[in-house]
Amino acid sequence: METAFDLVAVLLGLAALFGYINHKLLKLPHTIGLVVIALAVSLGALAADALVPAWGFGDSVRAMLAEIDFTEALMKGLLSFLLFAGALHVDLSALAERKWAIASMATVGVLMSTAIVGGGAFVIFQATGVPVPLAYCLVFGALISPTDPVAVMSILKKVAVPPGLEAKIAGESLFNDGVGVVVFAILVAIATGGAEVSAGSVAVLFLAEAVGGALLGLAAGTIAFYAMRSLDEHNIEVIITLALVTVTYAVAHRLHISGLIAVVVAGLLIGNHGARLAMSDTTREHIRTFWSLADEILNSLLFMLIGFEVVAISGEPGALVAALLTIPLVLIARLAAVAGPISILRLGQDFSKGAIPVLTWGGLRGGISVALVLSLPPSAERELMLTACYAVVIFSIVIQGLTMEWVVRRFSGPTKS
Repeated sequence: METAFDLVAVLLGLAALFGYINHKLLKLPHTIGLVVIALAVSLGALAADALVPAWGFGDSVRAMLAEIDFTEALMKGLLSFLLFAGALHVDLSALAERKWAIASMATVGVLMSTAIVGGGAFVIFQATGVPVPLAYCLVFGALISPTDPVAVMSILKKVAVPPGLEAKIAGESLFNDGVGVVVFAILVAIATGGAEVSAGSVAVLFLAEAVGGALLGLAAGTIAFYAMRSLDEHNIEVIITLALVTVTYAVAHRLHISGLIAVVVAGLLIGNHGARLAMSDTTREHIRTFWSLADEILNSLLFMLIGFEVVAISGEPGALVAALLTIPLVLIARLAAVAGPISILRLGQDFSKGAIPVLTWGGLRGGISVALVLSLPPSAERELMLTACYAVVIFSIVIQGLTMEWVVRRFSGPTKS
């Protein structure tokens, strides 16, 4: 590609083409359809390369991906907008009613899953002849344990989930990625020997990231709230929300606190108190329309890129077997991470029917996990973990995403559409 504009043109053109094909032929949920088509194109390019190397189809896909820093594009670009758009549509009162369940799954649940996946991956990698040090296995556990808010929110738009369970799934996914990124950073420092890590330094880092991010999001959201309440001009107010996302994330990055948590808190404030008290009906409609469209466009680009990333994985038989075995391991870890906190909380409160199986199956993995594994320094361990991560993410988005409605009906009973 000669310019960044050319690259964007190709990506948007492919997103439009794949979306059209899915709508006319496959009729899958939009994001899942884009992953499936992009995955099929990538596998077709690899197969064509194997049969007729001179065509260079696989090289063309790799060349396009080489121009996109997936980690940079997602973690410092797309994700802030996607999280804000998702938070705008979440009912804050529903989250508050279920705060202990959400908080426990987003913290204790992530740590439990990290430990279980890390230990299990260590055994799997050893057994399949691709040994990986335990420290790197725990890194893999940290990057694959957080549920992906983008994937989760895209599925919740299409599946009728009981309101109580929907609030838990959405709330956990919005907050546990911030926790997961902190745990990931700590474990990478240990695995690479780049820093001395103590219990005190871990606690300080976590508080700085999580609490600092929440406070920044609250402060920035409050400023935007009063600015929007002081006028009634929907175009300017849409620009204020755009500025809120970009400025908040940029400041969080400079302060070394969680920009992910900051934009989520800001989005919850604007989407709830802001929508009720600071916006006219016209402004509210324009803001929701704008962010719904932005969410759809960015989701299309993200999930299409996830489908293309198959060209980056290892084709070694041992790595592929290990990757397939990590899929049930991650599901078992998710079950433990959900059942543990809920079993304790059930002693003092009621939970919806089928909460554990629905929350377990609804814990989708997505772009965040791929971005984190791609951020690791080049090594044999990174290539293996990328293959395993990609297997889990594709299974999660395609298989879990397509069967989520059946799981809800099976364990929670009939739901209204």
